[in-house]
Amino acid sequence: TLWSSADRLAWEESGKKSRNFQNFLPFLNKDSTMDAVRRLMSFQFTFFLFYLATLFENPTDSTAVILQKNNIDSILNHNELVFVNFYADWCRFSKMLEPVFEEASNSVPSTFQDQTVVFGKVNCDTETEVAQKFGISKYPTLKLFRNGRVQKREYRGQRSVEAFKEYIQEQTKSNIQEVNDLKMLNDIDEKKRNVIGYFNSKEGPEYRTFQQVASNLRDDCDFYVAVGEISKRERISGDNIIFRPPRTKDQDMVYLGSLVNKDLLTAWTTDKCVPLVREITFENGEELTEEGLPFLILFHKPEDTKIVETFNQVVSRELLHEKGNINFLIADGTKFTHPLHHLGKSTKDLPVLAIDSFRHMYLFPDSGDLIAQMTVQGKLKQFCADLHSGKLHREFHHGPDPTTVPQLAGQEQQQQQQQGQQQGGGTAPQEKRPTTPPESQFIKLAPSKNRYTLLRDEL
Repeated sequence: TLWSSADRLAWEESGKKSRNFQNFLPFLNKDSTMDAVRRLMSFQFTFFLFYLATLFENPTDSTAVILQKNNIDSILNHNELVFVNFYADWCRFSKMLEPVFEEASNSVPSTFQDQTVVFGKVNCDTETEVAQKFGISKYPTLKLFRNGRVQKREYRGQRSVEAFKEYIQEQTKSNIQEVNDLKMLNDIDEKKRNVIGYFNSKEGPEYRTFQQVASNLRDDCDFYVAVGEISKRERISGDNIIFRPPRTKDQDMVYLGSLVNKDLLTAWTTDKCVPLVREITFENGEELTEEGLPFLILFHKPEDTKIVETFNQVVSRELLHEKGNINFLIADGTKFTHPLHHLGKSTKDLPVLAIDSFRHMYLFPDSGDLIAQMTVQGKLKQFCADLHSGKLHREFHHGPDPTTVPQLAGQEQQQQQQQGQQQGGGTAPQEKRPTTPPESQFIKLAPSKNRYTLLRDEL
């Protein structure tokens, strides 16, 4: 052997006490074969450097900013876009996302030179107040913040570096469509909610405020702008912003507040762009379901605008107090045929109105004329009240209460069975047969347990 056992022990002890390679030289001089020494030195030195590298390596080294209670507001407010990963170390889906998010944080922001894009991360186990503030109910949750304001729709797309890049790229694009002829505004999509700005110039604070508000509400409204000479006839009293409701003509609503007051313009635009009655699609179904509120949902034919208008009027007139307790929705019944089937209905029966409580579905009694029944004063209001009181569920299982307003699918037969008379004198109710209401179908659109760790399962 080249060294004695004592020499090897001294080498190891010296290596433990000091990471300075000079401490190893006295032992190397004992070798009589310089060639062997060089080879041994090369091997041992390489191993030593590798050990040091692993000792000081930071496996999560990235440009993703660690967001905490004491810095999150400052970072969100001083950067145009902040893409945040809310995670937990023990969550397996968070672990799977971690290396992808770290790689994206190193490469994606540098591709956007004109805008400040920041990737941030929140450890929800240690930053519980931050997690509660933003309503985190599953891990991982990816949210985008624009100019300090959290965007309503969180990121639910593919979890890959390329997908993150495409998403951020889309978010950095201007969502304001400029027109160079006012006649073009007659051809905008009348099914959508549209906000139109008329400005003398893009250089003033009025236009910059409009830009910020439009950017924040890009998911809720379409924004158009006419600038300069072509907008002159719409600027008789100065720069102007109007809202054009869907399915209307010559009913534009004018904004009367300060054009440089961002908060005031945001509040006005939000009120117009985020309606009381929303449309559910397969694209936003997960988002709406995650809100956890029961659905009062109108299934209709796409061309039936009258029933949609009537439903909006009744909800606005009678059910404003239920905002925050129930989600008022409309759905294309030719696409959402599966829930209709579970209600015992088909596209031939449209329009159909029902409640989905995320446990069961309850059919609104319409006697074949939904508009007539829906506009009966207080009937739709009572239908919702019966959901909250448990009456709808109770009647489905045990038959109608002594007096009842809504009649539910299959209930007529149950009433007849319970009201039958026994032969041989006297009357006695027959034994009640529990019925099974249709199971909720929209709960199936909720976030998948194969993609998230859900903190609570309230639905």
